[in-house]
Amino acid sequence: MSQHTQALTEFLAGLRYEQLPEAVISRTEDLFLDWLGSALASQGAHPIPLFERYAAMMGPATGPAHILVNGQSSSAYFAALVNGASSHLVEQDDLHNSSVLHPATVVFPAVLAAAQDLGKSGRELIVAAVAGYEAGIRIGEFLGRSHYRIFHTTATVGTLAAAVSVGKLMNFNQEQFTNLLGSAGTQAAGLWEFLRDAADSKQLHTAKAAADGLLAAYMTAEGLSGAKNILEGEQGMAAGMSSDANPAWLSDRLGSRWALIETSFKFHASCRHTHPAADALLALMQRENLSADDIASVTTRVHQGGIDVLGRVVVPQTVHQAKFSMGTVLGLIAVYGKAGLPEFHQHSLTDPRIGAFREKVRMALDEEVDSAYPQRWLGRVKVTTVDGRTLSGSIDEPKGDPGNTLSRAELEDKFRRLLAFSGARSDDEAGVLIDKCWRLRQLMDLSELA
Repeated sequence: MSQHTQALTEFLAGLRYEQLPEAVISRTEDLFLDWLGSALASQGAHPIPLFERYAAMMGPATGPAHILVNGQSSSAYFAALVNGASSHLVEQDDLHNSSVLHPATVVFPAVLAAAQDLGKSGRELIVAAVAGYEAGIRIGEFLGRSHYRIFHTTATVGTLAAAVSVGKLMNFNQEQFTNLLGSAGTQAAGLWEFLRDAADSKQLHTAKAAADGLLAAYMTAEGLSGAKNILEGEQGMAAGMSSDANPAWLSDRLGSRWALIETSFKFHASCRHTHPAADALLALMQRENLSADDIASVTTRVHQGGIDVLGRVVVPQTVHQAKFSMGTVLGLIAVYGKAGLPEFHQHSLTDPRIGAFREKVRMALDEEVDSAYPQRWLGRVKVTTVDGRTLSGSIDEPKGDPGNTLSRAELEDKFRRLLAFSGARSDDEAGVLIDKCWRLRQLMDLSELA
């Protein structure tokens, strides 16, 4: 085992709630509420009922852990599976920029299911989630940009992040964390090819990452051994999944840099790669008092990672695929001024104005934007107007980024809108859940969150 993996496992084993700054604790409560809203927003939406039926067929009739979208109970494994799938569907879950990882959708399904199974408190869940975020983000940064080009980082790295969170909940020592990473890492999988076919694999990715991470932790607790050097070994993850891995990221400022605080909230209901351009176009249109009909063409200057993911979708065939179409997202921004769940579901595939605007949009690789990525996601657009003007718009921090974050009031509003969209809970019930999330550190019985 290298010094960097050793430092990471030592940090995870020694992490205590008392070490966490207040900003980290409160941010974890923010992230938990945001994740819970994303999970409940997908109630009844394809393909989530498929996961529910699978859990009903293969899992126990009842159990200690709760499936959020249907209120039923099951084993921790199947609750993590369904909740992992449901929280990554509506494209409203959080993202960490430099690791290009969606931590919440893999960490919270696993750690909540295990906490309900093991009778743990909200305080114990918080420190476990922090461990999952800190490890997952650093592993994502370690694997680098080359990994993300082929592999869905939230699926691969997410398996390890979920495993670490459950391992922390079980109070693993350093040796157990080493074995845990080995068992989680050897299961890590998830490929971007699904985007070309509008396939449902993205939800399978997060479902399996959460459930397999939980599996690795429970098996490690029983004594299962894992590869000691799964991250950096000659036949480990970096060797097979990256060409630019940098082991120094694994131990980067452990205990002083709280990477969880760097996580961004999603404002628009689309792939995060579209958000910088969407914010830049919206700001430009407001500044110049433009309508969609005033615009002849839009060039979005983007990083290569955005082209790799968004370039696969030319004419979207499903609502979910539309969220990975730069032209569709910018069309919704131009015509409706927003790209939320109602806009996607009511207009993205059927409004001819959106289709027409999509044809006006192209992406171009920009050296400044690309060199800043993934640490910073810059938004740069060039608009040509119908009357012949050329206008530029730019933003350096998309709405939701740490320097342009959502306040608790904005998070509450987002949560209520997500639940209203799916009808998963009434507004009064949403208020009760909000109150419990803001008191997460005080909760002794996490079944209250069902």
